[in-house]
This record gives sequence, C-alpha cells and structure tokens, in this order.
Amino acid sequence: MNEGRSVRRPRADAPVATERKRRSALALVVVVILAAACGATASTIGSRRPRAPTGPSYEVTTGAVNGLGTVLVDGDGYSLYLFIPDDQSGRSVCTDVCAVQWPPLILPKGISEPLAGRGTKPSLIGTTTRADGSMQVTYNGWPLYLWPNDTSPGQATGQGLNNLGGLWYVVSPQGNPIRS
Repeated sequence: MNEGRSVRRPRADAPVATERKRRSALALVVVVILAAACGATASTIGSRRPRAPTGPSYEVTTGAVNGLGTVLVDGDGYSLYLFIPDDQSGRSVCTDVCAVQWPPLILPKGISEPLAGRGTKPSLIGTTTRADGSMQVTYNGWPLYLWPNDTSPGQATGQGLNNLGGLWYVVSPQGNPIRS
C-alpha cells in the first residue's frame, strides 16, 4: 500500500480542463499565424499606428527624432519622408508598389487644403494631384510620404533607405532632405 504517500486521483473535470488548455493554445497559434500572414510581427501586433491626440493626419507639423533633430511629421506625429527621384518637382513618381510601401500623405475626401502646424512654413505647404485623382500633400515642392515601419511617433526607420529606385529622407522644417 502507499503508506505515508497520498495518491493523486484524477479529477472528474480533468479531461475538460485539458481540452480547454488545448483549445486556448490552438487559438493562440491561429492568432499568431494570421498576424504573420498579415505582415505583423510580435513587436507590431497591437502597435500599428495608434491615433495620437495631436491633430488630423493631414496636418504637417514638426516633431523630434533622436539623432536627426526636428523633422516634419504628420498630425499623428509620424515622420514624413521625401523621395529624391521626385526631384522637388511638385509631382510624385512613386506609384503602384512604391505607393503601397511608402503611402503618400493624402488629403481626405472633402478636405481641400493641408494644415500647417507648429514649426512649419505655411507658404511651403501645397498639394499635387496623383494619377488616381487623390490630393497628395507637398512641402517645398516635395511630395510627402509615410513609412509603415515607423510604428510610433519619433521614429525614422526609413531614413536614408535606398528603396524602389531612390533614396528616402526625412524633411527639415525648411523643406530640405535631412541627409544624416
């Protein structure tokens, strides 16, 4: 006999508890697989471009980026970029796949002018009409873009990238590329 030892007997609800754990683990695996299929990673799940309480997304304002100083940002605080092949022409050459990877800063339907925020020069803000008829915001003749890999304000992970036929830089409040 089992003298001095207690015998552990299975509880009647043990199969139910085991089944719940198995289903929870399976649900977690499904969520991770779906997130990965959508391009998310563990570091980006739940961190995709939260709305900051600063202003409308089409506002051009300034913000600080570590190592780069004061740069142009959108109303949510995300860094704005210029594409060197646009050649300060006031027209975008970033279309198709380029515009998917580097979304242009677009005015929402019903809005005819971008907003000039703190630290910007209103006379440098303008728009250009894209091939699809949408209005893209420009600054000093440079069409402006966002980089989706910037997952929070204050980042500039697209800075200096040579991507899709040209270099990408954040923009100074004077309207020039910051090439640091």
